[in-house]
Amino acid sequence: MLQNMRMKPMSLIFLFTISLHFHSLQIHGLPIAPALYVLGDSLFDSGNNNFLPTVCKADYLPYGVNFVKGVTGRFTNGRTVADFIAEFLELPYPPPYMSIRGSNTALKGLNYASGSCGILPETGSQFGKCLNLKDQIDLFQRTVKSDLPGQFQNPHDLLHYLSKSIFLFSIGSNDFINNYLYTKAFDTSQRYSPQQFAQLLMDALANHLERMYNLGARKIVTFEIGPLGCIPSIAKTHNHSGNCVEDTNELATIFNENLRVTLANLTTTFQGSFFVLGRANWIGYDAITSPVKYGLIDGSNPCCTTWADGTSECIPLLAPCLEPNNYFFWDAFHLTESVSSVIATGCFNGSTVCTPLNIKQLVEM
Repeated sequence: MLQNMRMKPMSLIFLFTISLHFHSLQIHGLPIAPALYVLGDSLFDSGNNNFLPTVCKADYLPYGVNFVKGVTGRFTNGRTVADFIAEFLELPYPPPYMSIRGSNTALKGLNYASGSCGILPETGSQFGKCLNLKDQIDLFQRTVKSDLPGQFQNPHDLLHYLSKSIFLFSIGSNDFINNYLYTKAFDTSQRYSPQQFAQLLMDALANHLERMYNLGARKIVTFEIGPLGCIPSIAKTHNHSGNCVEDTNELATIFNENLRVTLANLTTTFQGSFFVLGRANWIGYDAITSPVKYGLIDGSNPCCTTWADGTSECIPLLAPCLEPNNYFFWDAFHLTESVSSVIATGCFNGSTVCTPLNIKQLVEM
């Protein structure tokens, strides 16, 4: 299946090079969408966890070493997928909700994502307080009901604004990493088969996405979870052949197939909605197993020096590798800016990452 869905790698390298040079500083032109709202986990967290009592924080160097604003709480060296998409939409980076003061901030979008959390409320709780998906949508509801109405003349204008805004989701990985596979704290892998657990997650996610629709969201892009068996925290701690633990990757495959069907059903069910699938898994797997095709040198090791011999977070203040753009992984869990750029560019104006519409097409709907 991977062979049938691959992008042309040289095109990806070209797009990435243009993106890094053209968007090294954020461009402020006329936005092509009114706002960008971001929900999810540490792949999208832009600093919410800085304000929460949790050990899962990225508020220190070398995180942010290549980001124009420095250390912000992003779990990478530079920009996330959501940051690149904000640039492509000619919007400012959505600020973390937990940092805002005043309703004016919300008008061009907000970021509710929270590292270590997931779809299930208990996921990530062993590390402290994080914002699970229900928490995040509760905060979005507060934005819609309390913060935004004063910025519009009437409710119709607010609903129109929401219907034209873009909503990004990246959620579900931690429900496996920090729950199903975290057997010293949870027994979900004993109570549910992989298929049953994926369905449990999907039922909950579908309810949350329906709630977003009822709050006014119409253009929602939800990314697959990546190849979990390839991330260094798993691949370096389990016996396996090849680059990845394929049994663990199968968990992601089951979830992603259910996600594809769920998003298609939601689009059919809810009038005027567009639930777009972000197919990040295949491109991630291809880049990890064949990094040279994507202009990378290393698809297996973290760029930064991490705790536990390459299987955890970056050690504070230690210098990372000299060329992060040559690496797929920033730490043992997260992408480098270079990989985020490839995914975001493909989703924005390509044809094989986001389906059935890319974001540029979605904006025009």
